[in-house]
Amino acid sequence: MVFTWLHAAIIVFFIAGLAFAGGPLLGSLLLAPKARGGDIALPYECGMVPHGASWMRFGINYYVYALLFLAFDVDVLYLFPVAAYYPHAEGLMPVIKVFIFLAVLALGVLYFWRKGVFTWPKRVR
Repeated sequence: MVFTWLHAAIIVFFIAGLAFAGGPLLGSLLLAPKARGGDIALPYECGMVPHGASWMRFGINYYVYALLFLAFDVDVLYLFPVAAYYPHAEGLMPVIKVFIFLAVLALGVLYFWRKGVFTWPKRVR
């Protein structure tokens, strides 16, 4: 194997990339002030001093809503490339595919609705 300028450039850029990524990490470890004790172990609550039991349990409903939002939000993102392609499409087939996609999303919403996921409980324990 012959060592060429292309190989040298790849090695130089690889080392530069590692230095670019690892330099700030190493610099922060070496140069950043070390804080111990005091308020550093307290949970962050908008800059206010927490009172009462700061480590409390949250209901799973918050996480379920967040996951459902992410799932349907990512699915809706698939519609943007379709909308960009639509002016170049020929025939009715792309419209039918979009309606099938939206029907599957609607069936997912109906399924979660029937399971009672969208009903908020009276009290979170």
